[in-house]
Amino acid sequence: MDRSTVQPVMALVIPFLVAFGAYKKKSLDLSGALAGFVVMAIHIWADFRFGAMLLVFFYTSSKLTKVGQERKRLVDADFKEGGQRNWIQVLSNSGIATILVVALWALTGGRGLCLDSEKSALITMLIGAIIGHYSCCNGDTWSSELGVLSNAQPRLITNFKPVRRGTNGGVTKDGLLAAAAAGSVIGLTFYVFGVLSNECTNVATLKQSLVIPLASLTGLCGSVIDSLLGATLQFSGFCSVRNKVVSKPGPTVKRISGLSVLDNNAVNFTSILLTSLLTAFVCRCIF
Repeated sequence: MDRSTVQPVMALVIPFLVAFGAYKKKSLDLSGALAGFVVMAIHIWADFRFGAMLLVFFYTSSKLTKVGQERKRLVDADFKEGGQRNWIQVLSNSGIATILVVALWALTGGRGLCLDSEKSALITMLIGAIIGHYSCCNGDTWSSELGVLSNAQPRLITNFKPVRRGTNGGVTKDGLLAAAAAGSVIGLTFYVFGVLSNECTNVATLKQSLVIPLASLTGLCGSVIDSLLGATLQFSGFCSVRNKVVSKPGPTVKRISGLSVLDNNAVNFTSILLTSLLTAFVCRCIF
């Protein structure tokens, strides 16, 4: 069977197995599983590398969500067993990339997708935006899930004052390092699958190894942007009744930081959008 036959089959089988498994393990609710199936099918159908980046992000974030759950339960006011995500959360973390993937498929038919501005600046920027998208998503997730478990005192990114664990915009050194590592994993995934696909010339493939350190910086940058938005445009307060940091004002809530402008999904979406645009521009300059 050639690629034109295998790819559509895998684009249906793999997303079904992953979405069904995630639903059974409570990583996704029913709406999230359905949305995840559609998004994953589109990614794999367009190019294996995009599907691989999405799967790496999903699996690593799902695994890390379940690490230290008892400790996170004590901190997170919105804690859900298994980190169960719905369709809104799925699309806020993959919607932009899905649109970009469809655009690339329409322009190229899923062939010749290399980071090479001499051949096509537009294609290079679109691919760069997708890499930036998942580097940001992975970086933010790793930073949040591992940062909250750090023994270090979180500090608000805008003024570096100590804040309670779970405060939007609170960062630790461990969390920032995790974000950089998460980005590098996305970059490595894109590079390895690019080599295996053998779509680019040897020179282009060698040059594309620069995507690994770039993705690492993008993961860190995306996490920082997310934290800045969380510290300024997302409300954080301490509830004296629940004894936890919450994201909505109330009579028993003392404000810590931020304004009630964006919720968590909106912060994620905005940080992803900004990081994707930035990475697209950088890729246009580098490759």
